[in-house]
Amino acid sequence: MKPPRGKVPLPIIITTICVLFFIAVLYAERLSFLPSSSIFKFKTCPRKLNKPKSNDRKIEDVLANASWIDDRFDFDPEECNVANGKWVFNHSIKPLYSDTSCPYIDRQYSCVKNGRNDSDYLHWEWQPEDCTLPPFNPELALNKLQGKRLLFVGDSLQRNQWESFVCLVQGIIPEKKKSMKRGRVHSVFKAKEYNATIEFYWAPFLVESNTDIRIIGDPKKRIIKVDEISERAKNWTGVDILVFNTYVWWMSGLRVKALWGSFSNGQEGYEELDTPVAYNLGLRTWANWVDSTIDPNKTRVFFTTMSPAHTKSADWGHKDGVKCFNETKPVRKKNHWGSGSNKGMMSVVAKVIKKMKVPVDVINITQISEYRIDAHSSVYTETGGKMLTKEERANPLNADCIHWCLPGLPDTWNQIFLAML
Repeated sequence: MKPPRGKVPLPIIITTICVLFFIAVLYAERLSFLPSSSIFKFKTCPRKLNKPKSNDRKIEDVLANASWIDDRFDFDPEECNVANGKWVFNHSIKPLYSDTSCPYIDRQYSCVKNGRNDSDYLHWEWQPEDCTLPPFNPELALNKLQGKRLLFVGDSLQRNQWESFVCLVQGIIPEKKKSMKRGRVHSVFKAKEYNATIEFYWAPFLVESNTDIRIIGDPKKRIIKVDEISERAKNWTGVDILVFNTYVWWMSGLRVKALWGSFSNGQEGYEELDTPVAYNLGLRTWANWVDSTIDPNKTRVFFTTMSPAHTKSADWGHKDGVKCFNETKPVRKKNHWGSGSNKGMMSVVAKVIKKMKVPVDVINITQISEYRIDAHSSVYTETGGKMLTKEERANPLNADCIHWCLPGLPDTWNQIFLAML
């Protein structure tokens, strides 16, 4: 008997359903082999638009020029390479403070107060390629620091970052509810309402040296005690968040004088080592102290990578220039890397941190700072405790191309730091 016309036989329906079910199971099984981590390794949300099927040229033109679409994902320190990006000029962004509204800035970094008239360097915004970097939120920062101690440890560039952080948050704290106590070695800013402190400890090598307290101007007379840190580090315990750096003081020559044991013999007993070798020994001493002393359940540890110097204008193609003098715009060349950042020294940091037991979060500021030849203190600074005269400011050789204006680039360092917190 023939089945009625228009009706599909039951065996065919059952077979079709089975085939579709098998395809669905197979597809789901293939997806299960893709771990979530492998998805995030790819560049999320690629900026590529499917070509419209419609022949409407107006719609096609709009989509083709839709550069305003921001498909970057929210900042995640484990997934976003913050060093991969670009500086974008944005005149609408304003610093959260000035060197007149924040009373805690060293004159060394107070560029506007010291006579700098151009202001474009204050309006560059760092945009990572793959993610959005949230703006610095002072209230959020202070809430995260509620009942905590934050301590920056390192050299004058770390003091640059510390002063930036203090200035970024202090504006929302009433005058009577904040205080600053300056010391030659240890300085403390208190946010009383939050029971929080933001501190700085001077330790340019992290390990001890004969130039820690009384600075020796001649690098050839400096001796670094590469195996000793305890005398300084005893002041770093009981802290909730530690941020370390050390680089520029090591770069005074191709070799440094290193000492094991006591300073009691003065100049006797030291050994001259290649700078990367001595740096490695010093960082390993620091790493051993962190691993043996810090409880990662109570204290978070960060390390700020090297801040580049811009002392050779030929590095960015200005062969007739002198250092960073009169530079007013960032370098635009992608992945620019000058002679002021030593990749060998940076790899030492990476290798030492990789072997540590206590987790250390790296605040990678080097590449983003390499572009900013315009953001240094330059001639708008002081030297030897005295302001540069008008005649001295006219001399490019007097430009400080190591430290940075405040407000300025270190605010972006702290923007990244807060996002990582």
